[in-house]
Amino acid sequence: MLVDELPIPDFVKENVKDLGISELYPPQVSAIKSGILEGENVILATPTASGKTLVALFAASLHLIRGGKVLYLVPLRALASEKIEDCRRILCRNSGFRAAISTGDYDSADPWLADYDVIVATNEKADSLLRHRAPWMNDLSMVILDELHLLGDPDRGPTLEIVITKLRRRLSEIQLIGLSATISNAEELAEWLGARPVVSEWRPVPLREGVLMGRKIEFADGELKELKKMDENALVNTVLNTILDGGQVLVFATTRGKAEQYAAKLARAFSERIEVLSPKERELLQDYAEKIIDVDRSGFSENLARLIASGVSFHHAGLSYAHRAIIEEAFRSRILKAVVATPTLAAGVNLPARLVLITEVKRYQPGRGYHSIPILEYKQFCGRAGRPGFDELGYALTIARRKLERDYILKRYILGQPERIKSELASEKHLRTHILAAIASEDLEDVEELLKFFDATFLAHMYGSFAIQGLIMDVLDFLRAADFIELDGKIVRATPLGRRVSQLYIDPLTAVKLLEMFRKAAKASNFGLLHAIALTPDVPTIPMKKLSHKILEEELESRMEGLLIPPPDPEEEAYDEYMDAFRIALVLETWINEVSEAEIYDRFSVQPGDLAMLRENASWIAYAASQIAKIAGYREFVKPYDVLSLRLKHGVKEELLPLVSLRGIGRVRARALYQAGFTNLEELKEASTEDLMRVPGIGPSLARSIKEQLQS
Repeated sequence: MLVDELPIPDFVKENVKDLGISELYPPQVSAIKSGILEGENVILATPTASGKTLVALFAASLHLIRGGKVLYLVPLRALASEKIEDCRRILCRNSGFRAAISTGDYDSADPWLADYDVIVATNEKADSLLRHRAPWMNDLSMVILDELHLLGDPDRGPTLEIVITKLRRRLSEIQLIGLSATISNAEELAEWLGARPVVSEWRPVPLREGVLMGRKIEFADGELKELKKMDENALVNTVLNTILDGGQVLVFATTRGKAEQYAAKLARAFSERIEVLSPKERELLQDYAEKIIDVDRSGFSENLARLIASGVSFHHAGLSYAHRAIIEEAFRSRILKAVVATPTLAAGVNLPARLVLITEVKRYQPGRGYHSIPILEYKQFCGRAGRPGFDELGYALTIARRKLERDYILKRYILGQPERIKSELASEKHLRTHILAAIASEDLEDVEELLKFFDATFLAHMYGSFAIQGLIMDVLDFLRAADFIELDGKIVRATPLGRRVSQLYIDPLTAVKLLEMFRKAAKASNFGLLHAIALTPDVPTIPMKKLSHKILEEELESRMEGLLIPPPDPEEEAYDEYMDAFRIALVLETWINEVSEAEIYDRFSVQPGDLAMLRENASWIAYAASQIAKIAGYREFVKPYDVLSLRLKHGVKEELLPLVSLRGIGRVRARALYQAGFTNLEELKEASTEDLMRVPGIGPSLARSIKEQLQS
């Protein structure tokens, strides 16, 4: 089927043909035949790179020309950045339609999005918008659900499930299109969504899965192949064989430490073989390495830059957004030869390689020990194999160390089917959050309506609504005890406090803990305020250096007076949690005292990506704490937490807050301005452009921008 034959707008046809696409893939043809262009709900369960996004955007274009509005939901911010570009290339170019991205600020209805035709948002942002009753969401005529298999993810799945349930309840005529490469029970999901399943194994680049033992590969069909001996190490040898044949490699490791270790091992091997990289490639890789150092000159960045200069990199959650962007660009440009990644990459950005090498199929989890990874996760890894336009075949190999392990991998993973997608909504943590939100924002007037709402979830579809009624009643008791809801017989309503907690998009247990601390303490130091939010479930623990007990005890003793709650006895179970929060507070304190990210890494071994996530979450919970204190009557905590939220966001001392409110002025430039005598906005107003340009880091364009902002 040709693109020109489709009943879609001419501008879409031209935009697609400009990308070199004139004919549809077989799974796309199946989707067309299923009625996707006629408004049918459809689930596309087809492999990576089989054209799922494109056919969904074909359907979206028909909504746009009829005056509709499209919401494209993704699980990760990195994926949102990728999909907004797809939407702009296919739907907005030469059409006058506009696309916007919305992933942050969970305390806003984002009214500005009413002016856009296509909105790309994370599932969490969409949930927040629904809680704020964003009026423009009533104009939605189509929702695309990317990575639909994440319904079965214990962390992200419940939010996606609730968002779908709310949208279907609110918009009866909406078209839903679900996309995934790995759904074994697509029919069951389709039944819940009233959709037609389109299931296919067709791939633009055929995939061969096998097991690697030493230099020998055994494929699923029984074929055996032996690699050339280039290195004693099986992993290194396999990667060298692929790269010297013109391919690229993605290696999946189970932990960050192993990802960095394998990347270092590959870098040593690459540097010993001059034929791995051409002189031009080495020059370009050095440019990428210098870009990494430009982000920040820490021990972390310097190590990463050395690896990239050798042609290999690791990729995990410890990387900053800027680091990830540089690595992904280098890999897409085919200059970077190998990336060693943790599993997060498999569900994130689109980085195909000729070979996917899986180092092990068992993972250690505290409390569980070593256990086998899900087949679904393995298949997600494999889906990255094969670069359309570059490779005739994609290879996914899993390393086995013994014959028994080889047989296990062949039987369970290569020949096995992904696990059935199941609802993860029935956890107390998720239910207390989503039940409060349903009561606060869905106009539910009594318990029967609440039960009816949850009867429309995938959880109820799978197990029957009676299976969760007891859980729902237990959560209602918790919410009532916390004064978040009122129950009068069967009538249920959110209190002003409960409604605000829901709008703030925090775990109700976070609000309970904060209120408890407000009641017990009249005042606290900045460190005490930081420690209080670090004790809440919404501020995550992060990998960091284990500080000695002596150092921790000295730090604790010096800060004791300003803490909201004193430490428990070291023998108590709560002591470890208390001290984990204390360590987090130490990191946050260094950040707001303008210590550089490089020094924070050297002092605490906190990696840039972890620090970014931590300060973002902490800033939000500090803001939420100020709002909860305001509505609950603890006025003495309102301003301190308001100020702290801004300091956490920008990483500055309080005197710099006016300066960092300016666009283009971060913590370093703000401090430079302050030291040059520009300590407030009035002094900046009176300064000339030439005066500002004398300040280190302030060039002509930024100086003009500062003056324009102050005049508006």
